[in-house]
Amino acid sequence: MQFTTRTDSIRDLATDCLIIGVAMGQAFEGDLADINEAGGGLLQRLDIDGELPRKAGKTLMLHAPAGLTASRLLVVGLGKPEKLDGIAFVKAVQAAGKALRQSRARNAHCLLAEATVTDRGADWKIRQAALALAHADYVYDATKKPGEDAAPATATVSFPEAPGVTEQLALASALGAGIGRARGLGDLPPNLCTPVFLADVAQSLAKEIDGLEAEVLDERQMAELNMGALLAVGQGSANPPRLIRLRWRGGAEGEAPLAMVGKGVTFDTGGISLKPRELMEQMKFDMCGAAATIGAMEAVARLKLPINVDGVVAAVENMPDGKAYRPGDVITAMNGKTIEVHNTDAEGRMILADAIYWTGQNSQPKMMVDIATLTGACVVALGHHASGVMTQDDELAGELLAAGDRAADRAWRLPLWDDYQEQIETPFADMKNIGGMPAGSITAGCFLSRFADGQRWAHIDIAGSAWRWGKPESATGRPVGMLVEWLIGHAGGWDALGA
Repeated sequence: MQFTTRTDSIRDLATDCLIIGVAMGQAFEGDLADINEAGGGLLQRLDIDGELPRKAGKTLMLHAPAGLTASRLLVVGLGKPEKLDGIAFVKAVQAAGKALRQSRARNAHCLLAEATVTDRGADWKIRQAALALAHADYVYDATKKPGEDAAPATATVSFPEAPGVTEQLALASALGAGIGRARGLGDLPPNLCTPVFLADVAQSLAKEIDGLEAEVLDERQMAELNMGALLAVGQGSANPPRLIRLRWRGGAEGEAPLAMVGKGVTFDTGGISLKPRELMEQMKFDMCGAAATIGAMEAVARLKLPINVDGVVAAVENMPDGKAYRPGDVITAMNGKTIEVHNTDAEGRMILADAIYWTGQNSQPKMMVDIATLTGACVVALGHHASGVMTQDDELAGELLAAGDRAADRAWRLPLWDDYQEQIETPFADMKNIGGMPAGSITAGCFLSRFADGQRWAHIDIAGSAWRWGKPESATGRPVGMLVEWLIGHAGGWDALGA
């Protein structure tokens, strides 16, 4: 989807679809008054008849609207004005985008950013409206082509021209490319999206975008580094593991980077601790932390952020095989600590253990976050609305939560108290890889914390936010928005990008 600006009057604007929003109790003023007048009281008649969709997220598509050059008029409800905050605004625009995608419109003109949002400014509304429309326009087509009668993608969306709008749309396009990358990778089937495939994607991006660099370690190199935890998980699969690092150096030479570490289990059977059959096909999404890391790095490079950033991906496939690691095994990680395996389905924390330690040693980051579809317990706790953040660094926690709020990609902090550490103690090793049913998400975070010694580090559990369990919907691309917003905060904010 391409974004542009136009200066045409509302009545004379030639477009396949004109998109407007109406809130409860809102009078017809400005462009709404012009549209109503052009149609001989069209909006007023719909309102009197109870057909004007003022309730949040409701839509109405009108064809050949009287008095307008536009072929269609799409009306979306914005709900109660006092409740139209940033989150509600994004949901309303996505609803409009869904209705637009289901039509046969190839282009549209959007007036939704003119709505008054209680806690957001003009620049934010432009960016998020563009991102929300692009998000709704996404259709997976890598292995299933749309039918001949399928509605076409929306090629172009324009916004009213005003100072700074073109710049905001360019920023949205760059960020949207990263979110789209994460969604596309997450949706791919596991026979295509293997650890080697993820490495190839990273290397291709590095070739495509100036300044982005890629480094890939194979199993031999990881063995030389004693990455026993990561290699243990991958040894049961015919698809070899990879450790991938994307580097962006937009800041001062020698300045410590900010780092992201993504879990990339391209398919998770659970290993010897085999998962139940139901919904196992959705375990292709267990690499969404890797997808988010790659997507965030693409956005960083396309935005040309004036900071240094590293994105590391631990990519494996977890399969049951004669060579697979077993419950009861004691594995030695790269940092020399031993891990007693109680459940081979707790594999994400195993691969992240080595990846986090390696990143700390090699990138020597200013701050580091890991991103993982780590625990079903996080879905139980937070559902599909929020990612879980765990850290003992209050300042870093605050940065991530605030970034999530700004990006409409919210997170919630869970405790990471030392009290929980005793649940992963064992007499046979330095730790075991599960802590039992109580506080399962938190004990997973406790496990990871033992490999982030000396680092300013946070763990982000996206098991509920990266995709919706049991639904036919695709990967969401989260938390690319939150991650990039966090990085932009360290780059001086959106204004520092020329916005």
